[in-house]
Amino acid sequence: MRAVQITQLTGPETATQLVDVPEPAARSHHLSSDEGVVIDVAAAGVSFPEVLQTRGAYQIKPELPFIPGSEVSGIVRSAPAGAAVRPGDRVTALTALGGFAEVAVAPVPFTFALPAQLDFRQGAGLILNYHTVYFALVTRGRLHRGETVLVHGAAGGVGTAALQVAKALGARTIAVVSTDAKEEVARRAGADHVLRSSGDWREETKALGGADIVLDPVGGDRFVDSLRALRTGGRALVVGFTEGSIPTVKVNRLLLSNIEVAGAGWGAYALSRPEYMRDTAGAIARLIEAGTVAPIVGAAFPLKDAADALKLIDARVATGKVVLEVR
Repeated sequence: MRAVQITQLTGPETATQLVDVPEPAARSHHLSSDEGVVIDVAAAGVSFPEVLQTRGAYQIKPELPFIPGSEVSGIVRSAPAGAAVRPGDRVTALTALGGFAEVAVAPVPFTFALPAQLDFRQGAGLILNYHTVYFALVTRGRLHRGETVLVHGAAGGVGTAALQVAKALGARTIAVVSTDAKEEVARRAGADHVLRSSGDWREETKALGGADIVLDPVGGDRFVDSLRALRTGGRALVVGFTEGSIPTVKVNRLLLSNIEVAGAGWGAYALSRPEYMRDTAGAIARLIEAGTVAPIVGAAFPLKDAADALKLIDARVATGKVVLEVR
């Protein structure tokens, strides 16, 4: 089969190579020793962790060479007895590694039916982004209908997912973006208000009444201003650090304003709780069926151009979910 391997840790421009390798066995996935679901991959999601893996900067550091790619969509080729999916089913799945290939293997608990409303490209952007933001907003953020959610990086894969899920759950949404093009994407995702990251978004947020929740996949210097944009009792949710630097917080700010900072590390929580993954998948499927959630796909590349997909994300100019079209 054709696959993309990371062969050296030199960054997205030069780290990957398109190769022919044997197809994986059903027990060759990276999250369990049990027999997995073998999937003929139609599309693979591309995310910031894969960019980090090209530099050896991600916490998962497989031995070189390896096939990256943590989520896929496609058609089930085979599944073990007792699995909820069968050969021929359309699925979306978390693979952890191995997704940038024509055939991938995913654990049974992390393979889900792809809702009929979504195509394969959308399916490749469903698990990481939507499960992450559902965990952040609902489990960690305790979002209530009528609250206001501010989203940084609101035109990216995580950001658009956060806007859609927040709106679907009855929140008012504020998007923070850097360009006119990204504003258009954020509004497509359901932003009620769009502010510029280069402007005085903190004061503009306060003029709108402040935020009950800030969801931040960006990190960096703006995080302190995020705390100042919260209402009393507000929650700042730490999802990632795509800006590159990890902010620090003076905890007296939390005390004086009665606000919280909560980490939202979905993987560390959910991967050891398959039942939580299943429940989250069901909740998101219901939002999709209701027409309130539909992943926004940005750029799509053929498998051979995986390096271009990674470079786009690395340049911080991607909007929506970046995907590889495998078939």
